[in-house]
Amino acid sequence: MLIDFFYTLRSAKLPVSVKEYLMLLDAVKQGVVGPASPDGAYAIDDFYYLSRTALVKDEKHYDKFDRAFAAYFKGVEMLADFTKDIPLEWLRKNLELELSPEEKAKIEKMGWDELMETLKKRFEEQKERHEGGSKWIGTGGTSPFGANGFNPQGIRIGQEKGRNKSAVKVWDQRAYKDYDDSQELGTRNIKVALRRLRKFAREGHEEELDLDDTIRSTAANAGWLDIKMVPERHNNVKVLLLMDVGGTMDEHIARVEELFSATKTEFKHMEFYYFHNCVYDFMWKNNRRRFSEKFPTWDIIRKYNKDYKLIFVGDATMSPYEILQPGGSVEYNNEEPGAEWLQRLTHAFPKFAWINPEPQGVWQYRQSISVVQQLMSNRMFPLTLKGLEDAMRLLSK
Repeated sequence: MLIDFFYTLRSAKLPVSVKEYLMLLDAVKQGVVGPASPDGAYAIDDFYYLSRTALVKDEKHYDKFDRAFAAYFKGVEMLADFTKDIPLEWLRKNLELELSPEEKAKIEKMGWDELMETLKKRFEEQKERHEGGSKWIGTGGTSPFGANGFNPQGIRIGQEKGRNKSAVKVWDQRAYKDYDDSQELGTRNIKVALRRLRKFAREGHEEELDLDDTIRSTAANAGWLDIKMVPERHNNVKVLLLMDVGGTMDEHIARVEELFSATKTEFKHMEFYYFHNCVYDFMWKNNRRRFSEKFPTWDIIRKYNKDYKLIFVGDATMSPYEILQPGGSVEYNNEEPGAEWLQRLTHAFPKFAWINPEPQGVWQYRQSISVVQQLMSNRMFPLTLKGLEDAMRLLSK
């Protein structure tokens, strides 16, 4: 039953061999991970770690593996006993609540302070799990607290990504993945667009023949050969790349990886950091260690001089609270609003631009995008070839 799983991984361009696949089958047969229930079913998490250990040879492929694994086993919480016949169909999730436009319009919106105070009271009063409904913390309802339901301005509590992108705070422990900078580009056009920003200079040792000067010097020296050398030309543009990761950015991973890969190829002097939704008082370079290896934003501002071109990459899709309010971060209570940090960064690096992978046609319907556009002095460009060319042209001035 795992043959299709094997081909799914190969389709995701993971370097998985038949030998590794046979190793996985043997590990299952030998009971390396045991059944999680009396009926012989395996826990999906146990099988995930087993298969990743057996099939993935390099950490840089973890993100591809996770996406392929999720695509194949989507919605499955327990795997059937591999020693028995293949089940006819996977167990399905409970149908999520769907509301009509009229019902959605009737749902009350709360202000930020009222929302947080009401949530505190719910935690004190609620004693059991709830599904559906409009008051308690639960799933599939119209309460402002929970997951997989609908409320235009609520707090999502749970492990799944929101459907409506309207939560003002997300209380999840999510594991973001580093963007894969080895992603093969389907086209060279992104690299061509980025080359508009390149600025060449001759620096370092003299290793390249200067043909024109050699001819000139040889002629002036009565025909005696006089070889002239010059330093090799290098692109001396410096780029500081800040990338949004996780949440709604999961929909744009492939395109951002292409951009990231092209940027690392085109610019010798390139530094990058990650943030989630909005920049606050720290960023990170490795998503698996984002809480243990934090880089204070003030240190980043002081470390790089104003010669660096600052490029943000993010969909700017979030609650406006996350940009404008202290404590608006979805992961911790930030003392200063994200807007303050965005302004500090743009003041420190005068040449800046924001690349947005969201289709430009939806920008006007997202309040947070309008806020970020204002903070960026309207230097926001879509992640298209024309958008990249326009951004690079602006940064090269």
